[in-house]
Amino acid sequence: MFGYVTICEPELKVKDLKKYKAYYCGLCRELKEKYGFLGQMTLTYDMTFEVILLSSLYESAAEAEMHRCKVHPVKKQLMIRNDITSYAADMNVLLAYYQMEDDWKDERKAGSFAMKSLIRGKAGKIIDRYPRQSRGIVRALEELSACEAQQSMDIDRTAGCFGKLMEELFVYREDMWEQNLRRMGFFLGKYIYIMDAYEDLPEDMEKGRYNPLQELYGKKDYEERMQQILCMMIAESTAEFERLPCLVDVDILRNILYDGVWNRYNKIQMKKSEEQRQ
Repeated sequence: MFGYVTICEPELKVKDLKKYKAYYCGLCRELKEKYGFLGQMTLTYDMTFEVILLSSLYESAAEAEMHRCKVHPVKKQLMIRNDITSYAADMNVLLAYYQMEDDWKDERKAGSFAMKSLIRGKAGKIIDRYPRQSRGIVRALEELSACEAQQSMDIDRTAGCFGKLMEELFVYREDMWEQNLRRMGFFLGKYIYIMDAYEDLPEDMEKGRYNPLQELYGKKDYEERMQQILCMMIAESTAEFERLPCLVDVDILRNILYDGVWNRYNKIQMKKSEEQRQ
């Protein structure tokens, strides 16, 4: 479900692209050092965005390092890390753990059970360290499972479950910025869920899988309404972002929120246009 909150590379300055990649590589390195190869497998662009956002908001001092890795074995890569990188790595692994647990309960996926078992010990330590986030993830996934079991077509309700999950991850500190971060994370989470459902709908319908957009799909103005809903979610999220005193890396953050989040949507539209011309 992740991978929608990324950069629009053509619209990003070279120096900002280099810094964005350094944050991404820094998070990857943090996951490797704390959780090994399995930790690296949980790496997402979405959590990289959170690292940059919270680092900018709290002006967290960062360390720039140069390392080689399996992806770049020849040339050392710039990596930026700070205390928020460590937090994001923990949240990555915690979220992956609960998602695998959810997959095992719902679909009895052997792969999910095996991976869940491998990271259970480390996930337990994260749960002890971050009980609020842990409870929030569990509640959101349980509510989402209930929506799926009921075959709910209430997109606001189902997307809201994932929104509640994301808002807990966005709250790094319970301080004066908490409510802004909660609302920003909530609407961004709803956008991610709806965008994922929109992208998966053709395959879900073909395979008879649950998708809360099935009812809406039958209406003549489906595409127009989907665009309106997605725009509303991003508009609410960016409105909260603009209330935050983010100055460092603000061009990267705005690139992601105003352009990058639409990358996959634009690709879907291009594909649909090509199919109509054939």
